[in-house]
Amino acid sequence: MSVVLITWQRREEALLAVDRLLRLPERPRVLVLDNGSTDGTADALRRRHPRGSAGGERLDVVVLPENQGAVARNTGVATATTPYVAFCDDDTWWDPGSLERAADVLDADPRVAVLTARIVVEPGGVEDDIVAELRDSPVQGAPGLPGPALGSFLAGASVVRRSAFLAVGGFSKRLWLGGEEELLAADLAAAGWELCYLEDLQVHHQASVLRESARRRRNGIRNTLWFTWLRRPLPAATRRTRDLLRTLPRDRTSALGVLDAVGGLPWLVRERRVLPPHAEARFAALEESQRTSKSRNYA
Repeated sequence: MSVVLITWQRREEALLAVDRLLRLPERPRVLVLDNGSTDGTADALRRRHPRGSAGGERLDVVVLPENQGAVARNTGVATATTPYVAFCDDDTWWDPGSLERAADVLDADPRVAVLTARIVVEPGGVEDDIVAELRDSPVQGAPGLPGPALGSFLAGASVVRRSAFLAVGGFSKRLWLGGEEELLAADLAAAGWELCYLEDLQVHHQASVLRESARRRRNGIRNTLWFTWLRRPLPAATRRTRDLLRTLPRDRTSALGVLDAVGGLPWLVRERRVLPPHAEARFAALEESQRTSKSRNYA
């Protein structure tokens, strides 16, 4: 198992995250993709875990020339040599034993491309609100899956089958960061892969205070609209757009997100490829929960 961790301008959090990963009993190879940080993240990691040390032999730090957002994970997965890759953000960490359990499940069921873990919010150790939706997912998957079938996943709390990820092209460069998982999940489903929630995998998330919340929300709105019009049939795309626009806060960030989405129209028209019925059924099943979810809105 390899772990791909992306980071940008969070040196202290990246150091702590890598320390935790290197202490895991599974002894994963850790690939850190530094998205062009200027705060000394890469140098600090190399000093903390030099080549020749126990941790340093399992740590690779790749400094990218610019901030590639979620697309940096593509470089990490391509660099990995293990059949399975766990994703980790610099403000999340995996429980001991979870990576081994994920590998066992993926070994046992070659239909599954993605396993998403239970997420515990720190400090406090409370279950993230999204977990109830994952656990009670209305998506109908193939019989005998190891857990509830999902329409999409949460990258910072998931393990992927490397071959499936690479076969569908990974995360879209256009989407960059913010709700980037939905398009990848759809393309995996279209290719016949299953995505599951697995209760006995666990990730902790202590949200960083060093975050660009407005930019993330703007990108999330844009990416949701782009995915909707890239892959959903016309009636479904119209419903999803109507529901999203109805619930967005009436503020500058929302307006900019919608304008960004409209600016992509030429690309959307050129790249639109409607999902096959078996994959579209997954997203149709999620429409009600998307309308009512407190975890999936952009407030």
